[in-house]
Amino acid sequence: MQSIVSIKGLSKVYDSGHQALSTVDLEIHEGEILALLGPNGAGKTTLISIICGIVSASTGAVSVAGHDIITDYRVTRDLIGLVPQELTLGAFDTVWNTVNFSRGLFGKSPNPAYLEQLLKDLSLWDKRDSELRELSGGMRRRVLIAKALSHEPRILFLDEPTAGVDVELRQDMWKMVRRLNESGVTIILTTHYIEEAEEIADRVGIISQGQLLLVEGKLDLMRKLGKKQLLIELRQSIEEIPAALADYNLEISADGNHLIYTYDTQGDRTGITTLLQTLHETGLSLKDLKSSQSSLEEIFVSLVSTK
Repeated sequence: MQSIVSIKGLSKVYDSGHQALSTVDLEIHEGEILALLGPNGAGKTTLISIICGIVSASTGAVSVAGHDIITDYRVTRDLIGLVPQELTLGAFDTVWNTVNFSRGLFGKSPNPAYLEQLLKDLSLWDKRDSELRELSGGMRRRVLIAKALSHEPRILFLDEPTAGVDVELRQDMWKMVRRLNESGVTIILTTHYIEEAEEIADRVGIISQGQLLLVEGKLDLMRKLGKKQLLIELRQSIEEIPAALADYNLEISADGNHLIYTYDTQGDRTGITTLLQTLHETGLSLKDLKSSQSSLEEIFVSLVSTK
């Protein structure tokens, strides 16, 4: 798959000595939705700020659609839209004037029809003549998105787009992200909401302490790093695991009514068949079986906790 953003050996050390990024390599595929997951202070905002030309890197190189972000900065910034984490908007200008002015800053010719459709897609058309100070926090965040899209970028960065917004607005924004992506826009979002990445991302990158730990397809990540468990409900409670079952690394529930078997999702054989046969041979009687698989949240926690 063709890359639209290429990041090689990117590091950032601030004047204070804090190293925000450490030798990051990343290829962002054209047309994908990439979620960058990490705790606060992990380096997510620094990474996208460098790509967008807001922060200078200490080492490394970044290209956007084959153009270097430093030598060809006019071209690369025209290709990028950024929705910042902070609600940085004036108070007394109207929604329409704010978005129209933002388009003009990029040297784009007026296109009222495009801006009208953009505001309608973001449920802002009825607010077009409202002053920004009159809007709710959720509506102001929509205005930030409209500003970022006003010049018709090919790449959209969303820095913690749903931080502090209610569940309903979060669902609306996910729908909007999908529509934008279907129209061909490449989307990169930073988030510490695991369900956000699990809901809409094609690939997930996990950042911790300035290091990009991995980048994987969401489903591949859950399959490779996730654990599957078999919950075995017994007809009778037991106080300890029979010796014949010692090799299966079973866990016993507090009430003694369940055995928990964790197995490798990548293994050729799960071992479930032989486990159940051995259970039968020990005289234990089964009441029910249930299986479960690790969530993206569990994978994320296990990865960052090892750093």
